[in-house]
Amino acid sequence: MAKTLRAPATPSASARIRARLDHPVIDTDGHFIEIEPILIDYIAQVCGARLARKYREMVGGGRFWAWHHASDAERRRRRINRPPYWALPTTNSADRAAAMIPGLWRARMDEFGIDLTLAYPTVGLMLMGLPDEEMRLGFIRAANTMVADLYRGQGDRIIPAATIPTHTPAEAIAELEHVTGTLGMKLAMVNGIVRRPIAAAAGRLRNLSAAENGNWVDALGLDSEHDYDPFWQRCIDLGVAPTMHSHAIGLTTRCSISSYNYNHIGHFADASEASAKALFLGGVTRRFPQLTVAFLECGVGWAVSLYHDLIGHWEKRNLAALKRHLDPAKIDQAALVAYAERYGDPIIRAKVAATGRLDGLEYFVQEEDPATLDEWAASGVQSAADIRDRFVAPFYFGCEADDASVGWAFDGRGIAGGARLNAMFSSDIGHWDVQDARHMLAEAYELVEHERIQPADFRDFTFTNTVRLHGRMNPAFFAGTAVAAAAAAVLAPARARRRVAAGD
Repeated sequence: MAKTLRAPATPSASARIRARLDHPVIDTDGHFIEIEPILIDYIAQVCGARLARKYREMVGGGRFWAWHHASDAERRRRRINRPPYWALPTTNSADRAAAMIPGLWRARMDEFGIDLTLAYPTVGLMLMGLPDEEMRLGFIRAANTMVADLYRGQGDRIIPAATIPTHTPAEAIAELEHVTGTLGMKLAMVNGIVRRPIAAAAGRLRNLSAAENGNWVDALGLDSEHDYDPFWQRCIDLGVAPTMHSHAIGLTTRCSISSYNYNHIGHFADASEASAKALFLGGVTRRFPQLTVAFLECGVGWAVSLYHDLIGHWEKRNLAALKRHLDPAKIDQAALVAYAERYGDPIIRAKVAATGRLDGLEYFVQEEDPATLDEWAASGVQSAADIRDRFVAPFYFGCEADDASVGWAFDGRGIAGGARLNAMFSSDIGHWDVQDARHMLAEAYELVEHERIQPADFRDFTFTNTVRLHGRMNPAFFAGTAVAAAAAAVLAPARARRRVAAGD
């Protein structure tokens, strides 16, 4: 057991908030900072000296960020994205050390006002996207082994996440089985989008260069090169809720060569929206109704918008609506001509007189295969209620302490059907946007103080939703933790319903 630090003379603002609550607080997404010299040692032990050397070559002297080693002209020619000036805490040494040293992190948990933290990788976020298979799989295997070793004995207060690559279902299943079976881990960070090079591209994706990143985004649920259903099933079998933590920097419009802020703002939301749409429209949430999925560090505002967009598009573009309202054969060409002859100016009347029509053929000349028209077939949606059941229930959304969009998630009046989306409190400790970890919970509680959410909503935000995310997949997930009894009370009604349904 780690040595306990002397408690501060004055409790932190977050500790005072925690003392007022009648429920535990779970941090759904804190970030540990890998100690790279130790990581390199593990790569050498697990993968051999050659791969350890390749890791050093990849990251040494800032080479991981190609931008720093290119001239301005070269950045413009290759469109190399501007990386962050710095992404980790600098002036707050205590917070930086806590994110690097598990024993210190655990010792400061009461100071943070947090009972249990689910801790996610930092370097692992980048390793998931490496295109080189040997490096990707080797580095991740070594990193997971290191994390399991370093966080062993801290599980009552900190549960570390394993990194799960998803370039293929086979590699995802192999690593998931390894971390659960061999390493004893139960929390998984999953790459929700895979950047796949277009055949003509060079495919050196790590540089985040538009010139070299001719790629398309495989969001694992729709139009994929692979069938990921075996992976989703294996998550269910092993009781692991996949938590997506993917970035969209370097994709589409996020390619600024001068502004990291331009590239960064909203990029986790973009990646999460791609994943959520693919899982929903591709029918993953229909085929696996017991699967729960989290999207982390992305907020929930985009999810509110996506939920309503899905309903709006289904109402106007389901198969019956297409045939009723959008069948080009129903266009009355004679009426269009008559309107043109009566109201058109000389240019319009002259063209109609010469061609005998107002419309151009290009608007509807394409022949369609009727079998491809129903884009809702995979999702199985037949009503707006189906969208609610297959979007709201399985999806959970990580929101940071200062995220004003949290109020939307709990405002049933403003969401179709009175739905409430599953927002979860996430500290992001270990990264640049947390400047003092002692203030995170107090900052989140301002949602209650400013009457954006109610105390019952805050309980769901900081505790209940996270329990349901993981407990629904693995009822024993919280066993042995500081929140075990409270989590069991939350999960008990669902377990009782399952027993009744099974006839026990």
